[in-house]
Amino acid sequence: MSFIKRIRNAAARRLADSADGSTISLSDLNDWFSSVNRVGGPDLAEITYFTCLKILSESVGKMPVYLMDADKNRILGHETTRILSVEPNEVHTPVQFFTQMEYCRNHYGNAYAYIRRDSKAHLTGLIHLDPRMMQIWINDTDEFTQRRYYYYYTDTRSGRTYWIRPDDILHVKSWVTDQSGLAGKSVREILATYMAGNKAAQNFLNDLYQKGMTANAVVKYVGDMSKERQKVFLQSIREQSRENGRMIALPVGADIQTLDLKLTDSQFYELSKYNALKIAAAFGVQPNYLNDYSKSSYANSSAQNLSFYVNTLLYNVTVYEQELNRKLLTSKEQAQGMGFKFNVSVILRGDPSQQADVIQKLVQAGIYSPNDALSLMDRPPCANGDVHMVNGAYVKLEDIGKAYQNKNVNS
Repeated sequence: MSFIKRIRNAAARRLADSADGSTISLSDLNDWFSSVNRVGGPDLAEITYFTCLKILSESVGKMPVYLMDADKNRILGHETTRILSVEPNEVHTPVQFFTQMEYCRNHYGNAYAYIRRDSKAHLTGLIHLDPRMMQIWINDTDEFTQRRYYYYYTDTRSGRTYWIRPDDILHVKSWVTDQSGLAGKSVREILATYMAGNKAAQNFLNDLYQKGMTANAVVKYVGDMSKERQKVFLQSIREQSRENGRMIALPVGADIQTLDLKLTDSQFYELSKYNALKIAAAFGVQPNYLNDYSKSSYANSSAQNLSFYVNTLLYNVTVYEQELNRKLLTSKEQAQGMGFKFNVSVILRGDPSQQADVIQKLVQAGIYSPNDALSLMDRPPCANGDVHMVNGAYVKLEDIGKAYQNKNVNS
C-alpha cells in the first residue's frame, strides 16, 4: 500500500469514527504522522512515564492555593478566592484544574489557561486550553529587546481562531524551552530513545505472554518445500497451538525444537529497571514512588519524600505561584506584598506521632499558638487560644545572672 493511500485510509477511518461528523484537525494529522514511526504505541502506555505523570500531576493538584498578604495572613475577600478555592470554571474543580495543568506541562511541555474577565475587568474564571492547538507568534519587526508576542489559539469544535494577549493567559512551561524561551519542551521529546526502549520491552513481554512464555521454535522436516507450502504448513501448526494448547500433531518426518530463551541471561529485568529509573530521574521522581523499595527503609523513605518536595515539587509550585502573581494581581497588589502560596503541608505531613511531636515543639517554642496547632489538626479554635507561650525560665542573654544579683541585694 502506498504512503498516500495510507493517509487516505486513515482519514477515512477518522471520519467514519466521528459521530458528530466533525472534520480532522491539524493535531490529528500531526499525531498520525508521529505515530507512523512510533515504537510500542502511545507514550502514556509506558507504565513508568504514566506513573511519573500521575505522581507529579496529583501532587500539584491536591495542594490548596492561598492568597497571602505581606505578613503571611490569608486574604479571603479577593476576587481570586472563589476561583482558586471553589470553581475555576464550569467544568473543573480546583484540584482537577491544577492536575490538568500539571499534566499538560509535563506531557506537552506547556500548559495554558485563558483568564476570563467581564466587561468591568473582574475575574470570572480560568479556562483550560489545549496545548496542541496553541501557537506563539512573535513580532520580529520590533527591536530585539522589545519584541512583542501573542498567543494564537484554534478551537477544534467551532473552527474559530483567537488572538490572545500574554496578560490574558496563564502559561506555565517546563524548564527546558526552545531558543526563544517562550515555549517549553516535554520530557518525552527529550527522552524519546528511553521511551522507545521501554515500550519495546513491554511489547516483547506481551508477545511472550501470548505465546505461553515459550521461545521461538524451529520446525524440522524431511524434504523440500516451496515458500507457499511452508506458509501453509506453519499456519496449520499455529492454528493447532491456539486451539489445542500444548498438544500439536505433526506429520511423519517433522519435528519441533524450541530455541532456549532465558530473560536472566540477557539481564532483561536489570535493563528494564535501569531505563525506568532513568525516566523517573528525568522527572525528579524517587524510586520508592515506582514501588522500588530495594534500597529503602522507613527512614530512607521519609528522606526521599522530603527530597521529592525540595528537589522536584518546590520548583513546580514556584512556577505556578509566580505566574499567578504576575497575571492575577495588579501592580498595586504586588507592591503591597500580596502573593499566592501553595499549602505544601498537605504532602509533608508525617505519621500522627511525628506530627504531634513537631506541633508540640512549635507551640512550646512560641512559634505557634494553641489555635494554630488546632488549625493544623483540623480542629476548631478554643477560647483565648491565640496567645503565644514560652518557658518562663527563658531570659535574654544580657539579663543572664540578674536574678541572682537581685537576690544578693535583697539578702
